[in-house]
Amino acid sequence: MALDIMTPLDKSAATPLYLQLQTVLREAIARRAVDERGAIPTERDLARGFDVSRITVRKAVDGLVREGLLTRRAGAGTFVRGERVQKSFSTLSSFSEDMQQRGFAVRSVWISRKTAAVTPEEALALGLSPGTLIHRFNRIRYADDEPLALELATIPVSCLPSTDLVTDSLYAALDAQGQRPVRALQRLRAVAFTSEQARVLNVEPGAPGLFIERRGFQASGLPCEFTQSYYRGDAYDVVAELQGT
Repeated sequence: MALDIMTPLDKSAATPLYLQLQTVLREAIARRAVDERGAIPTERDLARGFDVSRITVRKAVDGLVREGLLTRRAGAGTFVRGERVQKSFSTLSSFSEDMQQRGFAVRSVWISRKTAAVTPEEALALGLSPGTLIHRFNRIRYADDEPLALELATIPVSCLPSTDLVTDSLYAALDAQGQRPVRALQRLRAVAFTSEQARVLNVEPGAPGLFIERRGFQASGLPCEFTQSYYRGDAYDVVAELQGT
């Protein structure tokens, strides 16, 4: 984003400077003067380039963040928000499948993957007895090197022999074992990211997110998946198709 080719602010105009700056930045984003998901100049550079105070710059940027044009990442700066991903609740699909269908390169950063005894919450969700062994997969999901979701999936050992069978797609591993879920129950709620969640997802602490809990079932009706995912609120829209009775 080259500041020297942008329209200067008119300090004699009745329009407040922060609103003028918002207009300039909005127009620059619209004409792709900065790449999608690219960083805009720092507050200091914007203040110096437009000869305004950093308070004015912060107020202008805050407004564009609220509009959804920009997003702040803790310790990294302020970025143009990319195209929002539409997550459909009408189709049972994995994160990898959703992103690949949209042309994104998918990868994961593992936080942990291990085999352990089921917790009371997991036992209730999966209909398992206390002490039953499960696989627990905890990872950060990326699309085009952008961290979009934090995922914790619990799978009964009876459905997946080893954690090593999961590389990128959990559903691909389950499918290879003939254990992929054919239906699921999901619930969603809005959350504010904790400091640790915000750190791994490159957003500000307290930023809005979507918590989606899924229970997947085999054709036999037995539960085979319990997944809790935290999606970035600035990157996702949830879409559901409804039909009248």
